[in-house]
Amino acid sequence: MMFFIILLSILAALVLATVLVLMLYPAFGGKITAENRQAYNSLSYYDGKKFKYELPTSVMGMNAKEMLSLLREFLRGNPERKPGRPLPMKRLSRENLAQSKEDRVIWFGHSALLLQLSGKTLLIDPMFGKAPSPFPLFGGNRYSGKLPMELDDLPWVDVMLLSHDHYDHLDYGTIRKLRSRVGEFIVPLGVGPHLIRWGVEKHRIKEMGWWEELELEGLSIVSTPARHFSGRGPSNRDSTLWCSWVIQSPRRNLFFSGDSGYGPHFKKIGERYGPFDLSFVECGQYNEKWADIHMLPEETVQASLDVRSKRLIPIHWGAFTLALHAWHDPAERALREAGRLGADIILPQIGESVYLDADEQPGEAWWRNESR
Repeated sequence: MMFFIILLSILAALVLATVLVLMLYPAFGGKITAENRQAYNSLSYYDGKKFKYELPTSVMGMNAKEMLSLLREFLRGNPERKPGRPLPMKRLSRENLAQSKEDRVIWFGHSALLLQLSGKTLLIDPMFGKAPSPFPLFGGNRYSGKLPMELDDLPWVDVMLLSHDHYDHLDYGTIRKLRSRVGEFIVPLGVGPHLIRWGVEKHRIKEMGWWEELELEGLSIVSTPARHFSGRGPSNRDSTLWCSWVIQSPRRNLFFSGDSGYGPHFKKIGERYGPFDLSFVECGQYNEKWADIHMLPEETVQASLDVRSKRLIPIHWGAFTLALHAWHDPAERALREAGRLGADIILPQIGESVYLDADEQPGEAWWRNESR
């Protein structure tokens, strides 16, 4: 009898500790209020409790047997899921990062981008932490070991865009370090409370729903749909919105996909806002078992064509292992499919500047030297 009392006491203590961590640990973010939910009820993509895509979307389309098989694959491991050594990078100094006279983009690995357009600096999904996890000590480390720059060397950021609240896109430590050096935070509906809990003033945050447009000091920002999901804990799945972004300056029209499975929204975005000079489309951390929420590389190329983009930079790869495929597989498959479909694809190194007016763009298959 005493044994069962002790066991129950231990289990109760563990449950209480878990609840307290979820409530008190700031990395889990803020909470959606009843007032927020009431405001969302008029939206066609909100069902009263959660946001939803126009088509049925499964996060993990597997039965128990398939789930067990997938777990065995993860545990068995694959030496090609990570590069054999830290990835090469183009090192960036404070001078390199200063506002460029020419429009350009710098990719930092995964989905993190710095855009400099018409004298404005935008930072998109800046996950600059060590690992995409609420507890970075227990997450998979960044391939390159470190970033191509020091965070203190980043220029003033006029606008930070966030596509959704997953840990590999919205990082608590990064926001805390950069919050005082950003003018405006533009985020999907419901993501604002995370930033407010982390010390960002409410007046600097603009939440946007799908197809909503915002004019901001010479830039036009449009929140467009994506086929994905959201949440930072076990109880808040899909309580915040996820999105893609259209970014327009007087000379440029750019598209950022965020995380997304393939779907009809790409053609709708292309019809309403295309053609685009350049698109950044997710191309990594995929598997046929969860293709509803992450595209295969061949779909990445097709999505860029659907939005009517002249050039494509694949993102969401080259930084972390979050799936079973070889780390370099996204680049190889996207490059092959782009060749088959006649799409113009750019695959820069981490930290390499891509100047939007340049006729010649990075073309070296740099990852092949790092695959051995």
